[in-house]
Amino acid sequence: MAGKDRKKELARQRYERQQQRQAQEAAKARRLKIISSAAAVAVIAVGGAVFVVVSRDDESTAAGPKCDYKSAQAASKDVGKPPAKPAYTGTVQATVKTNQGDVEMQLYGAKAPCAVNSFAHLAQKNYFDKTPCHRLTSGGLNVLQCGDPTGKGTGGPGYEFANENTKGATYTEGTLAMANGGPDTNGSQFFLVYKDSQLQPDYTVFGKITKGLDVLKKVASDGSDPKGDGKPKKKVEIQDVAIAGK
Repeated sequence: MAGKDRKKELARQRYERQQQRQAQEAAKARRLKIISSAAAVAVIAVGGAVFVVVSRDDESTAAGPKCDYKSAQAASKDVGKPPAKPAYTGTVQATVKTNQGDVEMQLYGAKAPCAVNSFAHLAQKNYFDKTPCHRLTSGGLNVLQCGDPTGKGTGGPGYEFANENTKGATYTEGTLAMANGGPDTNGSQFFLVYKDSQLQPDYTVFGKITKGLDVLKKVASDGSDPKGDGKPKKKVEIQDVAIAGK
């Protein structure tokens, strides 16, 4: 084999080994992600392969009287599952108290009862207490992501549930939504939109921020490491999540 051809062959083999290694790592660590895209579909590249995720009509449990919380990976902090019957059918007031300031929210108990039911359950069981907001993004996607006690972006409550309130969803400034690892894999991680963001309607919208956007924007102004998508440079720790009347 000529020297030039031999170099090409070695380069090809190295590339294939690299792609295989990346695929194995991706399979080993299931990281909850929010994918930013202005296109009609979100294209996710994993280990050299390209998967097209097409948004679909939401088959939410919102219309039913019960929520199905299915067992998932081991809980980062085990506080049990929420009750199957949603506790709220209307709007609910919640306050996320952080070391940077409070963020007040209105939760959509009617539009996303299972997400609100789960969020309230975790809050009342102190699941979110002393946990970091592990991810800050900027650019087309402008969110602060929280809800993982491990702070790594891989943790969850030990259960998952279906999407709700996604049909025609937009992620404008002040939106509160669930992060997920694919359709119907909601757990404990959620994101707060501090500036209009470009996202496909694949993430359950379960509330809106009514006060405290200035807190989020102050955190965002300091940026992240790595820049654009990473850990907030200004540390954000949730101290407590209070649900009105509970």
